[in-house]
Amino acid sequence: MRISGLGFAAFGAAVAAAPQAQAGVDEVHVGVMAHNICVTDCKNANKEDGPNVEVQASFDSPSWLDWAGSPQPYVMASINTAGDTSFAGVGLEWRWQFAERWALEPGVGYVVHDGELENPYANGTPEAAAFAAEHVQLGSEDLFRTSIGLTRDLDGPWEAQLFFEHLSHGQILGEGRNQGLDQLGIRLGYQLGG
Repeated sequence: MRISGLGFAAFGAAVAAAPQAQAGVDEVHVGVMAHNICVTDCKNANKEDGPNVEVQASFDSPSWLDWAGSPQPYVMASINTAGDTSFAGVGLEWRWQFAERWALEPGVGYVVHDGELENPYANGTPEAAAFAAEHVQLGSEDLFRTSIGLTRDLDGPWEAQLFFEHLSHGQILGEGRNQGLDQLGIRLGYQLGG
């Protein structure tokens, strides 16, 4: 399994920070994500295997982010269990309560990954076709992460979340190839803050 040093660092930071609520960690999410699902470009959905195990630590919103609706900063890591694309990053996530015990949590962030950027083989060769059939080509090591979670507060400090995320460089952080990557899964959250 290929995992970048940043992925290990983000994962370690999330795990180490979890028990330290007094240090500003508000909640921790752990989940399992279906990797590279079909949303818009279904010809890429059969590439890469295995679910991703994901950990995210969210922090108390600092007062200087009040102007933006008080989003929570987060650090996260998503590790592919089959050795395909893993990623780690940082970002901001909002929480919009829309009914009793229900909330939407949209987010935006930045990640780096250890997946493929481009096809290393010459176009038209059998090697190029075989590589393209097995790998998502993300085009840039730097990607945006947009996400949305549908959250249900459970008893006590627990919550359950249906979570979707999309990775892409959007022709802003990179250029050329931009197949993108989508994941959908279930996460459990533990609220450490008040």
